[in-house]
Amino acid sequence: MAATKLPQADFVFESGLTARGGVLAGMDEVGRGALAGPVCVGVTVVLDRSVPVPVGLTDSKLLTPRRRAALAQELRAWVDAWAVGTATAREIDAVGIIGALRLAGERALEKVSATIDDVELVLLDGSHDWLTGRARDSGELDLFGSASGARSPKVVTKVKADVSCASVAAASVLAKCHRDAIMAELDAHYPGYGWLRNKGYGSADHREAIGQLGPTGLHRRSWRLN
Repeated sequence: MAATKLPQADFVFESGLTARGGVLAGMDEVGRGALAGPVCVGVTVVLDRSVPVPVGLTDSKLLTPRRRAALAQELRAWVDAWAVGTATAREIDAVGIIGALRLAGERALEKVSATIDDVELVLLDGSHDWLTGRARDSGELDLFGSASGARSPKVVTKVKADVSCASVAAASVLAKCHRDAIMAELDAHYPGYGWLRNKGYGSADHREAIGQLGPTGLHRRSWRLN
């Protein structure tokens, strides 16, 4: 049986968005549905879209761990700027997952601004703009303004952008590899929960371990854990 051919991301959609100029960043999240560990948001900027897109670039979830790791190494040299921002389980409990996604996204953009400070447009995977929505917390934090005073960029959403859009697919791969590395390291400090395998998601063995060992400080206490 022939292997299934994976989709190949390109710059067709991004090029249409920036036909009149402007710097675009692709953004994607990983860890949104996990029971433990951080949520991570990746951001990439590619200024010269005439450079060939790495072969096989697509949504990180469609790639094997080995292929993701190899592709991530290639992507770090290919993009002009990239970063991954995180929000902790405690922050998720404090402001909700949407607020935490926004925190992580803002942190990633702030890191990218050290290299490229004029990002005007963010292409976000999905149909919901969680980046510029109000964080769900009692303080009504202006997360962009509180960190650096920077004006928040315009956001465009696209369903399956992590599959078809090269900047978003690259952000997906880099964020996934970053978070997987975090969970692998945490697994060594919190044995018994299987984080090396399940990456903090709600697998049967993870939920069983929570029932037997109890939740850690890295579990999202506001979530249903078992």
